[in-house]
Amino acid sequence: MLPRLFAILGLFAAFAAAPQQATAQDTLTVFAAASLRNALDAVDAAFSKATGVKVTASYAASSALAKQIAQGAPADVYVAANIKWMDFLDQKQLLVPDTRVDLLGNRLVVIAPKESKLDHVAIARGFDIAKLAGSGRIAVANVAAVPAGLYAKAALTSLGAWAAAEPKLAQAENVRATLAYVARGETPFGIVYATDAQVEPKAKIVGVFPASSHPAITYPVAGLAASQSAHVTRYLHFLQTQAAKAIFEKYGFSFLVPPKAS
Repeated sequence: MLPRLFAILGLFAAFAAAPQQATAQDTLTVFAAASLRNALDAVDAAFSKATGVKVTASYAASSALAKQIAQGAPADVYVAANIKWMDFLDQKQLLVPDTRVDLLGNRLVVIAPKESKLDHVAIARGFDIAKLAGSGRIAVANVAAVPAGLYAKAALTSLGAWAAAEPKLAQAENVRATLAYVARGETPFGIVYATDAQVEPKAKIVGVFPASSHPAITYPVAGLAASQSAHVTRYLHFLQTQAAKAIFEKYGFSFLVPPKAS
């Protein structure tokens, strides 16, 4: 009698566990550049509504996320803010072959606090942001590793402004931290993406860097080889649909791929 009772109880336990296991499988973890937070949250919500798959996004500097992935951090999809850090993972064979796509573009801008009296500055060869900042500092993402900082350094260098600007830089861990410096009035100027400025009511764009002054701002996306999720292909497809395009463009990104049907 007891063996049969244990068998029945074991069967009930198996049935009880099955739905929980299925639910756990309906998840996806995405590591994404900090500048994508608002737009990608909206895209992920649309994806979850359409598919029932829950997406958990972790936002930070592309450099920090790439290093975490290389060290074994569990993630299914990676979205970087430049080519360099996607190449870093590709060279380590940590991407799913043939899933990599250059998805989005952006613009590099100079911002100031909303209450700043300065409304517009022309950015061209000879642009002197150090003189513009006066005794203040210039907020920028880490220029040695973070994509927004790398783009900023390239732009300032090409315009002949780097040498004067470098001693005045207030370097932050990512582009959203850079944005916060300016929004809080801690620095009179900052260099961020146009999309960051769009979502921060306490900051405004006062100048746009010429696209020719820095490498093209490109957001590649790819599936990660260590992923155990069955939803990576479906998610990557959704990111390239007309529905996702509309959301990304609403937040100021340019869409770099021909949109697919949902």
